[in-house]
Amino acid sequence: MLTDAHWERLGPLIEACRPKGKTPPQDLRRTLSAILWRHQNGAKWRAIPAELGPWSRAAQMFIRWAHLGVWERLLDGTSIRAHQKAAGAEKRGTPAERDTREALGRSRGGYGTKACVIADGLGRAVAFILAPGQAHELPHAVPLLERLPGVPKWVVADRGLSSHAFREHIWSLGARPAIPSRKNEAPVACPDWIYVNRHRVENLWARLKEWRAIATRYEKTASSFMGVLCLAAALDWIKP
Repeated sequence: MLTDAHWERLGPLIEACRPKGKTPPQDLRRTLSAILWRHQNGAKWRAIPAELGPWSRAAQMFIRWAHLGVWERLLDGTSIRAHQKAAGAEKRGTPAERDTREALGRSRGGYGTKACVIADGLGRAVAFILAPGQAHELPHAVPLLERLPGVPKWVVADRGLSSHAFREHIWSLGARPAIPSRKNEAPVACPDWIYVNRHRVENLWARLKEWRAIATRYEKTASSFMGVLCLAAALDWIKP
């Protein structure tokens, strides 16, 4: 259930982001609590406790708002192993096209999704990009940087994002990179006193993966899984 402290901060945000229909949603707080319960426990929609209202109402609202981008607006890489139940989205296009559309793909770790995140200096998520499990994070680095509201002083990333072009892009923005070089590359400056802050992203993923629906992807569509990530990240921002 949403606590009074959570709802005091989350309620106005939801009201500002939700689609405005002729009739406001019924029991919005209770329905949000049902959505949170389902994703935190990784349960089926039908398993939502009766006291949280009709499970169908929660499922329909979450999925509809995910398609409309409400959860992403509410928030305004790590690889995540996908559960077998994640398969089964709309069969439109070739298998490869469907996997790309729904950010599912097979890597050495199995069938899964790669979620890339950019966080602020306090380790709070700012934006996510989803990709198939076998995809590399580097192509998503610049688009994620563009989601920041301003220019950071430093951009800290692990050596998986080591790239001369990416470092040059960071410098061109007026920021400074702290990205260690790979073993087969020439050494580059990466101050330890800045790079040590990378643990904040690891801690962020540890908090987000307390939600079972994030630790294991159950959602069939990329929009729904993005909704789970953004909703969890938004609550991480507003926690008392």
